[in-house]
Amino acid sequence: MIPAVSSELLWLGLVYALLAFLLLVLCLSTRWHWGVKLAMVVMVSGFYPLGQQTLKGLSGWPSEDQLPERFLLLSAVFDEPSPARGHAGAIHIWVHPMKDNRPVEMPRAFRLPYQKDLQGILNDGLKKARDGNSQMGSVEPVRGARGLPWLRPAGNDQLQIKLSDLPRAQLPEK
Repeated sequence: MIPAVSSELLWLGLVYALLAFLLLVLCLSTRWHWGVKLAMVVMVSGFYPLGQQTLKGLSGWPSEDQLPERFLLLSAVFDEPSPARGHAGAIHIWVHPMKDNRPVEMPRAFRLPYQKDLQGILNDGLKKARDGNSQMGSVEPVRGARGLPWLRPAGNDQLQIKLSDLPRAQLPEK
């Protein structure tokens, strides 16, 4: 049996092939100016990578968006940098967004740039979580470069992640 994700990608490929076939028929059967036909081909071809990028977020690929302000740490995987391969490394982190000490959305995977300090913080948090102390994280911007934010290079915002034990649920008195 084909997994659900593979069959969905197969259907998506078939839809793209049908779209390309319809464009071919349209280009061959009309007397439109060649510039209009070329524009249609370029536009439809541009939808392929756009669709792929859009679907990456839906099929479990880690998001490069900013982490939620408060979250429950579920897991992390560390891809250490390798200068020999020209690989900068990354930290893949799975979190559950929190509000008022309660999970509010579905868990999400995030990709963060590799930092040795962050790896140590997350390793300690994972050890505590394995011991039964769920870890709640918070994200705060690092105080750094001063000045107008629109003058600084994009993606240069450093975040500081702090982990603490999730408060235990209080049971009502009998």
